[in-house]
Amino acid sequence: MIISTSELNSVLEDQRTLVIDTRSFKEYSKGHIPGAVNLDLFAFHWIDTSKEGIENFNKQTQMLFSFAGIDEKKKVIFYDEISGMLAARGVWMSLYFSHPDVSMLDGGFKKWQKENLEIQTAPNSFEPTNFIGTINPSIISGFENIRDNLDSLTIIDTRSTGEYDGTILRAAQGGHIPNSINIDWALNIREDGTFKDDFELSKLYDIPKDSKIVTYCQGAYRAASSFLMLKKLGFENVQVYLGSWGEWGNKLDLPVEK
Repeated sequence: MIISTSELNSVLEDQRTLVIDTRSFKEYSKGHIPGAVNLDLFAFHWIDTSKEGIENFNKQTQMLFSFAGIDEKKKVIFYDEISGMLAARGVWMSLYFSHPDVSMLDGGFKKWQKENLEIQTAPNSFEPTNFIGTINPSIISGFENIRDNLDSLTIIDTRSTGEYDGTILRAAQGGHIPNSINIDWALNIREDGTFKDDFELSKLYDIPKDSKIVTYCQGAYRAASSFLMLKKLGFENVQVYLGSWGEWGNKLDLPVEK
């Protein structure tokens, strides 16, 4: 799920490699990895996890991935400015559709630049496909699953402390999902923008390996980063709450703690 700059550089010329820059087009146009297409994943926000909402998310993701040129035969590599949440979101979405060969660039474009690797400024065209994939329901959660299993789930709030305790308000209600623990996603990353190693991460996520875990944030971007770190550490039962606080905090009938 994670690829180094040297590994990516070695497969850039492979026709099966599809590199996706998840930053804004403004950032992309200033310079990007050669051959990369631009797909600003921050624009693809989804906070409806009703049955119909998930069905629509599935359809929209299939359309988005088809537009970007993703298919099961491609080696898909997402990158961000650093080991960021946008690339992590892309990987999680791909895993949700059971893509067999997807990863994100450790250290992102910042590390690529630091190593003086080749940079391109001209945009690259999409080569659309007809992506379908196979849904993997084991790595996604809706609000009903959490509401009905609050006492049996290990719920990780990956937001900042201020968002968690409600002093920073980004929905109708402030606070957090009851019984959730706060592990800021930013703690996954070193100062240089690369992911921490397994030893450091295992101290951060000191949780029984057989736990049923759900990660969430505001919109399931930061939560995707923590999902990947937990999978990297060998946790098997991990889900991302797609709607996250953008949904939960605006549903006044759901319980909230501060």
